Amino acid sequence: MLNSLDLPGRPEDTRVVVAMSGGVDSSVVAGLLAKEGYEVIGVTLQLYDHGEAVHRKGACCAGQDIHDAKRVSETLGIPHYVLDYEDRFRDAVINPFMESYIAGETPIPCVACNQTVKFADLLKTAKELGADALATGHYIQSRLVDPKTGRRALYRPLDDNRDQSYFLFATTQEQVDYLRFPLGGLPKARTREIARELGLMVAEKSDSQDICFVPQGKYSDIINKLQPEAATPGDIVHLDGRVLGRHEGIIKYTVGQRRGIGVATGEPIYVVHLDAKNARVIVGPREALTTARIFLRDVNWLGDGTVEDIDPDGMPLFVKIRSTRPPIPATLHANEDGISVELGIGESGVAPGQACVFYEDETTDTRVLGGGFIMKTERESTTESALQSLLAQKAADSTALR
Repeated sequence: MLNSLDLPGRPEDTRVVVAMSGGVDSSVVAGLLAKEGYEVIGVTLQLYDHGEAVHRKGACCAGQDIHDAKRVSETLGIPHYVLDYEDRFRDAVINPFMESYIAGETPIPCVACNQTVKFADLLKTAKELGADALATGHYIQSRLVDPKTGRRALYRPLDDNRDQSYFLFATTQEQVDYLRFPLGGLPKARTREIARELGLMVAEKSDSQDICFVPQGKYSDIINKLQPEAATPGDIVHLDGRVLGRHEGIIKYTVGQRRGIGVATGEPIYVVHLDAKNARVIVGPREALTTARIFLRDVNWLGDGTVEDIDPDGMPLFVKIRSTRPPIPATLHANEDGISVELGIGESGVAPGQACVFYEDETTDTRVLGGGFIMKTERESTTESALQSLLAQKAADSTALR
């Protein structure tokens, strides 16, 4: 007989570590499991210097949130521990984030945090505490697909508006088998109702909005603070070769940006490419943003078999390029050139560093097949030719100057 977490034995004989961020979601997970009789241990990670975020609405993993997690644990009558992971978080998340952003990419630190700190380091700690599982408040479903081996699979959650599968694609199969996500089958509104029923003081607490270590969501601010030398001035160049103006650092721009570029042309222009090597912001019309194919690195496959088993003609599936957009049709290719995705619908504003997450289909309940980080993009042929010509010309000029 398996209990509600698909583990053998009674809840009373099953120890579960709950990652408690101090928000309503993870608090409800701890409350539900404790109410059911599981031996629950709450663990909160202090991830960065919380001085700046103690009173900031929308922050997480610091200051007030740690205090809230402790109060919730006291209400539930469960042990609670705070672990100082600041050094690990800086090395595994903040520093790589800055390096990626300086290189002209659009990194996703929440994926890196799940991939390293939460589902690697914390998971190891949970096992050292003798826990049978690590539970979190993420909105994603996990189901047992092979009772003999304990193999589990990930699925999109019931509440499409809270879908966090985009941020969890890098979770390895071994981690998936150990993790549990009790909220995957609940709408967010019901989660808050449960918090009220359990008498939790965080029932009406606002959800975290920003990246935890980025005040007010301004990425360039944290980079200017920690690496002020990274803001190298350069040219703003149109795809047609015209130099339109100057900028104070590519870290202030992202692919797809329209507002705040700093030049006026009489027609709408968008950031098409960030040429970090030459400190150039390359701009063009909106149609120049349309991406037809993306090439991936660090692919994590969670489907059946291996990614190398994919048919030479490709595997039809659906993908998400951004967390807030619905899955779109695509074809996954794996060959001697690497792993790439051909998009069935042109996607705008795709940038290196973002994630491409794979799904079986576009439905809410579909299986998550894994994903990878975008290494480079390929646009519509005319735009791609113009961009490559612009980059090649700059490389030729640099060589001539040597």
